[in-house]
Amino acid sequence: MAIATEANIDGLVGPTHNYAGLSYGNVASQVHALTISNPRQAALQGLRKMKFLADLGIPQLVMPPHPRPDFTTLKRLGFETFADAPAELLHQLYSASAMWVANAATVSPSADTADGKVHFTPANLISKFHRAIEPEVTAQYLKHIFKGGHFVHHDPLPAHSAFADEGAANHMRLSSAHGERGTEIFVYGGASQKYPARQSRQASEAIIRLHGLEGARAILLEQSAEAIDAGVFHNDVIAMSNGPLLITHEKAYRNIDERTSGFTSVVIRNKDLPLKDAVSTYFFNSQLITLPNGLMVVIAPSECEGNAAAKACFDRLIAEGHVAKVHYMDVRESMKNGGGPACLRLRVVLTEAEREAVHKEAWLNDTLYQALCRWIEKHYRDKLTADDLRDGALAEESQRALAELSSLLKIPVGHHS
Repeated sequence: MAIATEANIDGLVGPTHNYAGLSYGNVASQVHALTISNPRQAALQGLRKMKFLADLGIPQLVMPPHPRPDFTTLKRLGFETFADAPAELLHQLYSASAMWVANAATVSPSADTADGKVHFTPANLISKFHRAIEPEVTAQYLKHIFKGGHFVHHDPLPAHSAFADEGAANHMRLSSAHGERGTEIFVYGGASQKYPARQSRQASEAIIRLHGLEGARAILLEQSAEAIDAGVFHNDVIAMSNGPLLITHEKAYRNIDERTSGFTSVVIRNKDLPLKDAVSTYFFNSQLITLPNGLMVVIAPSECEGNAAAKACFDRLIAEGHVAKVHYMDVRESMKNGGGPACLRLRVVLTEAEREAVHKEAWLNDTLYQALCRWIEKHYRDKLTADDLRDGALAEESQRALAELSSLLKIPVGHHS
């Protein structure tokens, strides 16, 4: 077994962060549609979470925002300026949704794959137009940050509903230690009455083949229709895992695979945490992490601390010895758009050699943290309304901000111009 650690790569919230209510099936996104956002606060909240994890000893990487507004897609649709575009399209092309890098890709560590390399498959995100325009830039970023012979980068799956793929938000991994061969769990959506499922079984099966997991243990689980219709649009809204620990809601799946029985499984009962509370607090969208000293802790949304049922469930996890502590963090700007702490990060297990190959300027340290705080304070607005998206100055501000960020991170920021 190679010694390995799990790094988190978080997406910086972009300067055009706004609430357009684009994500049908995401309750928080719809509830806060067209309300006033605070891009500066959103970016600082996400960055503080990254710094908190880095200070705990968790290797932390930074992913740049995507260039927004998306001029390339605008022109592909026959518009020369944003003044000509309808409001709905304007919202799509200004969306800062790439901040949720749990949807960026599915990652399999070298301990699991047939060729002993780390595999990345960028998600095609075809279920929502504002996200379907992301995969090309996401792939560029991942190839730049994870460059060299240790890493294999696959193309996104074909852009068809049969292969709808939403990335690591529907993927979990169980293992006795990060560097040991694990069991990868792929969750897909079945038939539901109210909201459409976003991950297809065919997509998950394709990634299993691409990543060379047939020889490893790969499990397919189907989300329950009841969960989807309650607003569980991704698996990470109803389950979380880390190392040998799997925590799920009792109404998460239609089936549960007996191969999970070799690990510690905790089921949260609906009577203790109703689906409605699980969704509103994003209890399961917490980050379950192992500290360098071996203790397991949780990074949870502050909404959980204020909800009696959610707080009681976390207290139970501590009392039963599953986790040592719960840290409650404020990421409210992201939460209002339907993304909690776990939505903001992609997990990548790396051996020491693989870690050495990673783009060095992307690692968060004190110097980069302070530089990014100054960059946000300089470039981000503290208020953004739907009407502001027609302000040509906003597009210019965003371009200037990302050009400066590109120099800070030494990462070419996208392909749009």
